[in-house]
Amino acid sequence: MSLKKPIYLDYHATTPVDPRVLEAMLPYFTEVFGNPASKNHAYGNDAFKAVEESREALAKAIKARSQEIIFTSGATESINLAIKGVALANRARGKHFITVATEHKAMLDCYEWLAANGFETTTLPVNGEGLLNPAQVASAIRHDTILVSVMAANNEIGVIQPLKEIGQLCRDKNVYFMTDATQALGKIPLDVQVLHVDLLAASGHKVYAPKGIGFLFVRRSNPRVILEPIIHGGGHEKGLRSGTLATPNIVGLAKAVEIAIKEMPREQERLRKLRDQLLASLLAAIPDAKVNGSMERRVAGNLNIVFPGVESEALMIALKSEIAVSSGSACTTAAVLPSHVLTAIGLSNSQSHSSIRFGLGRHTTSSDIAAASNLICTECERLRLLSSTQPTH
Repeated sequence: MSLKKPIYLDYHATTPVDPRVLEAMLPYFTEVFGNPASKNHAYGNDAFKAVEESREALAKAIKARSQEIIFTSGATESINLAIKGVALANRARGKHFITVATEHKAMLDCYEWLAANGFETTTLPVNGEGLLNPAQVASAIRHDTILVSVMAANNEIGVIQPLKEIGQLCRDKNVYFMTDATQALGKIPLDVQVLHVDLLAASGHKVYAPKGIGFLFVRRSNPRVILEPIIHGGGHEKGLRSGTLATPNIVGLAKAVEIAIKEMPREQERLRKLRDQLLASLLAAIPDAKVNGSMERRVAGNLNIVFPGVESEALMIALKSEIAVSSGSACTTAAVLPSHVLTAIGLSNSQSHSSIRFGLGRHTTSSDIAAASNLICTECERLRLLSSTQPTH
């Protein structure tokens, strides 16, 4: 007899592989197992064909060309290749970069590396809703600015940035524009031509594909983006990312993105209704709870809420056998420091440590939401009562 699993509301951390994705992948583990680089025989050719068809499908999803898709191990590697690759290849053009205070740690840590290697970064603030004003970007661009990077949808508060306006600014100023689309791919339309995006990073495990696979879109014309590789070896992926390609994972990634885009309108509307159900239930029982980030410009399946007077860590521990949620980025949950994203939108340390991120996804149901909200409200009441009866020192 198996124990009942907790309700999963942490889809921003990762997603399960969709059965349709797994089905598409399976032949490439045992039957079509050749190395795609070994094109001198049928085994390698079949694998090569599968990789190129997947590349074409991913390019179509973001309105790019297939030769502009570079496969990586995931968004973190894609971000590193984009940021460090641009810096190393374009030293003659300039040394200045622009980013945003609410970017993922993978991005911000790359900028720390740049600072240690003679480059300069301007980190722009956001407003209380987590949004960047394009005018801030225009003011920050200098004669030696090489690249501007702005996350499409935030991994903690789900806020969608005005990419099109920022992209146009960068195009007008002849500056590369990059976006981390990890939390946006399959949730909002992404057209690299309309958005004027020159580099786009994405990861498979956020869209019901396996972990360990992602891609980087690198524009090849108008403008052509020049990168220096950071992984050297056999010269795979047009010399930008050496290493034997993981054919099953690549096939899975393409299938997952194809499904997500096909089902996007219906699925995002379903998630929006479930999110609104969750928010209404929580606010009805906890009226002083507050949503972090803009509700108008937000991916459908995201809620990030402050529960005043309740330590998020205590709440998660109390509910861990019932509900799977997080207090922020899955990459930094071990940190004692408050979330840099919540700090950037003006939350105090106390408010940050009282915030919970809810990520709804493909398997979330209305009954899940009803059960989760009841459990959360009951536990918040208990923890508040416990806190008020604790002796002060």
